[in-house]
Amino acid sequence: MKLGEIIKIVEGLLITENADLNAEIHCACGADLMSDVLTHTRTGALLLTGLTNPQAVRTAEVADIAAIVFVRGKKPPPETVSLAREKGIPLVAAPYTMFELCGRLYRAGMLSCDL
Repeated sequence: MKLGEIIKIVEGLLITENADLNAEIHCACGADLMSDVLTHTRTGALLLTGLTNPQAVRTAEVADIAAIVFVRGKKPPPETVSLAREKGIPLVAAPYTMFELCGRLYRAGMLSCDL
């Protein structure tokens, strides 16, 4: 699924400019514990999280996450956005809960990283 399609499905707002909306993302993980992200994701995954501090971006970089969606309408602070721009990791803010967003993506055909 392309990043642009994901943004439409989650009714998200792209926070970082110059993101490749045609980037393919094949699986997703929802987590607030970054240790879970490091152990339960795959390269190129989408991360859904409520954690908006820079640690989310640092973890995404280590885990080779393709993009991050912040749940419940959360907006990351400027230092998180700046780090994401530096690392080339697209950030999206979406208005729904993690449960709702995971369901929307699953219904649209997104696979879990656990498969």
